[in-house]
Amino acid sequence: MKIIGITGGVGSGKSLILDYFQQKYGAKVIIADQVSHKLMEPGTRGYYEIVEFFGSGILNNDMTINREKLGKIVFGDKGKLDRLNGIMHPLVKEFIAEEIRSERASGKDRMVIIEAALLIEEHYEVLCDELWYIYSDEETRRARLKASRGYSEEKISNIFLNQCSEEMFRQHCQVVIDNSGTVEETYRQIDEKCRR
Repeated sequence: MKIIGITGGVGSGKSLILDYFQQKYGAKVIIADQVSHKLMEPGTRGYYEIVEFFGSGILNNDMTINREKLGKIVFGDKGKLDRLNGIMHPLVKEFIAEEIRSERASGKDRMVIIEAALLIEEHYEVLCDELWYIYSDEETRRARLKASRGYSEEKISNIFLNQCSEEMFRQHCQVVIDNSGTVEETYRQIDEKCRR
């Protein structure tokens, strides 16, 4: 059972790669951001710790966490962002480790793909056989983010500033997939790497 960690800057096209792994290789895909949302639902440890620290002002009427409000609080406040990450990242990582254990115990011999924005910073190499960096040039990423999310140039620049440098991605990842060209070119690179 091979475990691959996927990372890359926002707009690099990681979703395309995850879909391809699922469709072509029948891989189990775990997206850390989705796990995080699940672990912030009422009744979870993450929920109680977040509400305890940030207060009930971040809650919706139905008592769920309003992620937009929470996002505005932590955006630009490194101390609060660090606190939120300190609550959530260990919980997410443990959940993913448990998913891997469960997959192994099931006896299924299929790839497990983990996608996490902070794959490198949170040391997911301890869970993965390989880390893959999905690269796209900045111009392509900017165009994608404007088209798919309606982001302004300023918002995109701010996001880029808070992400790993290309050098850091390349230094820590064993495989680089260039997703700046055609979909077919990207798929060909993935297939080549999977045949090794």
